[in-house]
Amino acid sequence: MIDISVVVPCYNVDKYVFSCLNSLVNQTKKEIEIIAINDGSTDNTLNILNDYEKKYPDKIRVISQENQGLSLARNTGIKLCNGKYIAFVDGDDEIDLNLFDKLWKKVLEFNYDIIAFNVELVYPNRKSIVNAGISSDIKDFSLDDKKHFFTNMYCMACNKLYKKNLFENEDLLFTPNIWFEDVLLMHKLIPNLTSIGYIDFPGYKYYQRENSITYTYNEKLYDILNIWDGIIKYYKENNIFNEYKNELEFSTIRYSFATFIKRLAKTKNKETFKLGVERAISNVNALFPNYKKNIYLKSFSPKIFYLKHFNKTFAYILFYLVNGLFFDFKERKGFNENR
Repeated sequence: MIDISVVVPCYNVDKYVFSCLNSLVNQTKKEIEIIAINDGSTDNTLNILNDYEKKYPDKIRVISQENQGLSLARNTGIKLCNGKYIAFVDGDDEIDLNLFDKLWKKVLEFNYDIIAFNVELVYPNRKSIVNAGISSDIKDFSLDDKKHFFTNMYCMACNKLYKKNLFENEDLLFTPNIWFEDVLLMHKLIPNLTSIGYIDFPGYKYYQRENSITYTYNEKLYDILNIWDGIIKYYKENNIFNEYKNELEFSTIRYSFATFIKRLAKTKNKETFKLGVERAISNVNALFPNYKKNIYLKSFSPKIFYLKHFNKTFAYILFYLVNGLFFDFKERKGFNENR
């Protein structure tokens, strides 16, 4: 009997997929299946996956398809799952050997729609733990609970276990050909949840590599801005926009003025950065022209002050900080420390 299906999208990860698969086949919970999707890899990934399938024929299935991107690779896996619950693990990451055992014990306590857990961010020279954005189990996921989770969750597909029937609605699958597809899906999922569990355990090792989207600039970075059109459209089509207006507005601001701007700064190109800042400001004003009145911007903290009063000056300060150029910036602006 399969309790948990694990969908593992793989694209050119032959340097890392050994560690990923070893963390899966050696789970202390045995009633799992691993569906590895080779998404058109051009390196040795497929050969490695096939070797593991031969070694663990009762545990691993390998599906090979033309390159279609992370979203469609995950969707392919979802449609093949036999488990009661679904988990996602990227082919260049790994999980704790006890993770699924801990998650299943939580399932046996209550039939949660999803169960969230913490993430260990693994950088080249350090590690840090990120909380899932929830502190306890919620068996009756009220509107207020959903709003709190909406604005606090760590928005990642891989740090949650999902009840399989959540994905029976075609609207609640991963959207193809975009970055930050998990941000789009998670915000669409929230209104459909009736319960959520939590384990205070950093079960997922999320590797922050130099070639990841966190560290590199690409035009697809603009998807951070574009996905909010899709999220807002979903809420309007389902007649729940007014219920979540404050949360949608605040999250649009946060992703546009914080997440997007910080990652955009890594382009190191001032003209590209300038155009991106203008686009972010324009998008927010088009979607929410009165955003400064948002209830989440009424408290005071450095972060809230930055979001509420965000402008080009704040953006350029962040640009110089991210690129380690702040002192050069001060000198050229005439801010000599001896004055």
